[in-house]
Amino acid sequence: MTTTEARTEPAARTEVRRSTSTRDTGDVVALAGAAAAAVSLTALLFGRIAPISGVFGFVVVAYLLFLTLYALLLSIDETWLAVRDRLASVVVHSLALVALLALVFIVVFTFWRGREALFHANFFVSDMTSAGPLDPLTKGGILHAATGTLIEIVLALAVVIPLGLLCAVYLNETRGAFPRFVRTIVEAMTALPSIVAGLFVYASLVLGLGLARSGLAAALAISVMMLPIVIRAADVVIRLVPSSLRESSYALGAGQWRTTWHVVLPTARSGLMTAILLGAARGIGETSPVLITAGFGSTLNLDPTEGPMVSLPLATFVFSGSPEPTMIARGFGAAAVLLAVVLVLFALARVLGGRPPGQLSARQRRRRDRQSVRDAARMGTHA
Repeated sequence: MTTTEARTEPAARTEVRRSTSTRDTGDVVALAGAAAAAVSLTALLFGRIAPISGVFGFVVVAYLLFLTLYALLLSIDETWLAVRDRLASVVVHSLALVALLALVFIVVFTFWRGREALFHANFFVSDMTSAGPLDPLTKGGILHAATGTLIEIVLALAVVIPLGLLCAVYLNETRGAFPRFVRTIVEAMTALPSIVAGLFVYASLVLGLGLARSGLAAALAISVMMLPIVIRAADVVIRLVPSSLRESSYALGAGQWRTTWHVVLPTARSGLMTAILLGAARGIGETSPVLITAGFGSTLNLDPTEGPMVSLPLATFVFSGSPEPTMIARGFGAAAVLLAVVLVLFALARVLGGRPPGQLSARQRRRRDRQSVRDAARMGTHA
């Protein structure tokens, strides 16, 4: 072999791509075979051998048999450690599938039961002023409840966002015994029942200070429920920001406040939007605080400082408790609209907080370019 051939031989070799997948064809066959055998044995047991029946029992027995048969099939070629790993993976994926199916069932069932009300245009553009329990679905709607929900959640977010983010920043950027005490109080408040929050606002603001039962009082009660959720989630997100970013900012001469505002918060932007979304999801579904602090009415009220203001969860609770089929259909229609509102909030949170850390928006890039031009002119003048 010449020197030229020795130099060209490594370049001619092709690297074989390695598969990093945890599943192979044999594993898929074992899964399918164990599932088919488990269903067949369970059907034989329920239909021919044992005098038992029931869908829930069938599913439980079939799943236990599936795990047993799958472990036996894997033990033929795999070690016991690999068998346990595959079984744990199957159990985790099964639980995730059950949770997903439950979520899909709730959404589909709600929209299906509320389809009769959702197909009427008046359901979205009118309130219940001229409609009663015996009136058909062509009369009345949930305009007052949808408007009340939006007003209350906007007011609650106006209170929760600055307080929650400032508290989360305080818990991460300061040291001492008092931040630990505040974190303990926040963690304890996450388990606070919603009825207690409503009673607290009712006793302190409505009875104590004379605030009228209104949408504002309901928003304050909802903010009490949202605040610990936002603080805890934002606290965890800010804690995950690498300390090297803070150290780099300090090394460049920035102070703690400038580092927090320009480095920590932009880095954790997506997580902070998720924290706000979690708080909004908790607050938008509350019923008892609204009932205690705002009351129930059938007319549209755009003034959050006076008069009862109904929310979608409260309307769902009241409508579905009626024995009349039309009112029950209105209740499920209101629940479907509430799910749609939550979906819209989630989409907005993804759009607003979906950019990766460090990626600037178009407005931020234009501002950066203008600042660069000014800095270049200033440096040229000094030179």
